[in-house]
Amino acid sequence: MKTIITIGRQYGSAGHEIGRKVAEYFNINFCDKEILTRAAKDSGFCEEMIQHHDERPTNSFLYNLVMDTYSFGYNSSSFVDMPISHKVFLAQFDAIKALADEGPCVFVGRCADYALSDYKNVLNLFIFANDEFKVKYILEHNENIKTEKDARDFYLKQDKQRQSYYNYYSSKKWGRADTYDLCINSGTLGVDGTVNLIIQYIEDFEKKNAE
Repeated sequence: MKTIITIGRQYGSAGHEIGRKVAEYFNINFCDKEILTRAAKDSGFCEEMIQHHDERPTNSFLYNLVMDTYSFGYNSSSFVDMPISHKVFLAQFDAIKALADEGPCVFVGRCADYALSDYKNVLNLFIFANDEFKVKYILEHNENIKTEKDARDFYLKQDKQRQSYYNYYSSKKWGRADTYDLCINSGTLGVDGTVNLIIQYIEDFEKKNAE
């Protein structure tokens, strides 16, 4: 197993659970909150601050300046004046690369596909679902949400936030088919059916690359 998998996901599509099950099947590292821990460790930021800015969009700085600073490294004078949200993004960017360099793994969210765009052994997936599936899944897994309306309002808010974050920091578009290698409606096959489909896709990808 040499493949690194990144998963973008709509809220309520079970993308996190699906990613974890895929990682368990291949016995590889599952990187979700681990990205935050690694970013905190390597950057010197406290983990609570990184969590506060995790996948949160910002409009306070130009995207090009962020990436120019990343290109020149942390010693660039512009990095000193950079908003904390951008420093956190760059710390996560580096953490994702460091984790990927350690071996095959599954990443969930946080522009991992963009961070690893230069890697050849990466499959980028996007998990979405129909409204009925997402509402049901949220009500079953989030005890703080009690009604279908609240579930719907919450996933719309979360998806808007994820879309803004991804589109701000990435050169691609969140949720658009040509951004990914495979987009799957988890509501069609369910969680386990989607996991099985992804496993087959990864195994075929590995066979193709081994030829």
